[in-house]
Amino acid sequence: HVQLVESGGGSVQVGGSLMLSCAAGTYTYTSPCLAWFRQAPGREREGVATIYTVGANTAYADSVKGRFTISQDNAKNTLYLQMNSLKAEDTAMYYCAAGSPILYGGNCPLQSEYNYWGQGTQVTVS
Repeated sequence: HVQLVESGGGSVQVGGSLMLSCAAGTYTYTSPCLAWFRQAPGREREGVATIYTVGANTAYADSVKGRFTISQDNAKNTLYLQMNSLKAEDTAMYYCAAGSPILYGGNCPLQSEYNYWGQGTQVTVS
């Protein structure tokens, strides 16, 4: 049973950086879309960034554009999220996801149309 396992979360000061990792196993090959989502207490889960594994097209939520970068390392079967210039409002549980959702304009969607999810890693910015 293949799992998605996130790591790299923690506490960081405003303006700091973190890199999240997701051990994605064979999902890097079997799922055309990989994504990062987040959910803050009392709020709905929101898409942060997606990557189309075939063409490497990426998409970002407006709130993180220019600050976050999604990438994948196929040799390591790992998905990454580099987060820079972190803000207090970035505080949330971050999840990686994999699946075969319908593409929008050649990009994987930021909506929760994914089949497989990790357990999450907490990011706290203060």
